[in-house]
Amino acid sequence: MAKRDYYEVLGVQRNVDDAELKKAYRKLAMKYHPDRNPDDADSQEHFKEAQEAYEVLKDAKKRAAYDQFGHAATNHGARGPAGFDGDVGDIFGDIFGDIFGARGGRAGARQQQRGSDLRFAMDLDLEEAVAGITREIRIPTLGECGTCNGSGAEDGEKTSCTTCGGVGQVRMQQGIFSVQQTCPACKGMGQVIKNPCGSCHGQGRVRETKTLSVKIPSGVDTGDRIRLAGEGEAGMAGSPAGDLYVEVRVKPHRLFERDGDDLYCEVPIHFTTAAIGGELEIPTLNGQVKLKVPPETQTGRMFRLKGKGVKSVRSHRQGDLMCKVVIETPVSLSKEQKELLKQFQDSYESSNTEHNPKSSSWLDGVRDFFDRMTS
Repeated sequence: MAKRDYYEVLGVQRNVDDAELKKAYRKLAMKYHPDRNPDDADSQEHFKEAQEAYEVLKDAKKRAAYDQFGHAATNHGARGPAGFDGDVGDIFGDIFGDIFGARGGRAGARQQQRGSDLRFAMDLDLEEAVAGITREIRIPTLGECGTCNGSGAEDGEKTSCTTCGGVGQVRMQQGIFSVQQTCPACKGMGQVIKNPCGSCHGQGRVRETKTLSVKIPSGVDTGDRIRLAGEGEAGMAGSPAGDLYVEVRVKPHRLFERDGDDLYCEVPIHFTTAAIGGELEIPTLNGQVKLKVPPETQTGRMFRLKGKGVKSVRSHRQGDLMCKVVIETPVSLSKEQKELLKQFQDSYESSNTEHNPKSSSWLDGVRDFFDRMTS
């Protein structure tokens, strides 16, 4: 069984803060602790899983590495018989230290056979996400040992573990409690190797960095994942490999903001264009198009350009481009330009209601407000 995403294990969002992270972990630890669930292997496995996730995410450096490379950034080695090696006392107090003789009980379950899934975060420009791209990535991972072909044995021979009878677990009696834990002889594998491979020391896999060519389909967005089956970590002693998940992150764009399949942009226009109308050259992801601005256009008006957005990677629907016009006030005017504007203002100031209906309505509202305040 492959490792689950640590954030998923703890049931938290990726931007969770330290306090909420610890709260989520404490809740799971209380629920699945082996003392509350005796003889329940599933609960023990959940406890160990939550503990492992918390140990990584509570450390800022480990968390940053995990966010970038997933399980490839964490410790690849087997956890050994100490299945519950976290700070259980922080959650339950000293009582469990008294019962188990140490801080935290020690229990275990059969080691995972299938290799861990990996995650790789890929940053894309908006243009790359919309059009699709093929990119090479380098992944640090555990690959199959070439010397023993992943078996872990120099001669390829394994025998059943006599300590656990091949099941990978043993039961220990501690006072009134019966605790199931990973077999210390075979480390939960159920088999032992008499002649370990010298290259991988019996693990069947070695550290390596591999290069993969990843094809990103057109229309992807932040949060989309591409699954590459079998490209995760190699399994222990010849077991199947995990999968690689490439997670897309689209970088902010200078002109456009994406919302689903639609794109949004702000278009600054001159106040004379807004007043008398005109045409604008609007950039799109497929080249420039003309936008006709009608006379008396007010700032904030939204224009829809059909089919100029993003083609959905799932439904293949073509989104739209939404252009919001913003009237720009001219700056750095010359003396002559200022005089012309003053003449323009004087020319219609006497008929303010006709030319500036919003201003007139607002002023009427102001007068009504003060009348009510003073009455």
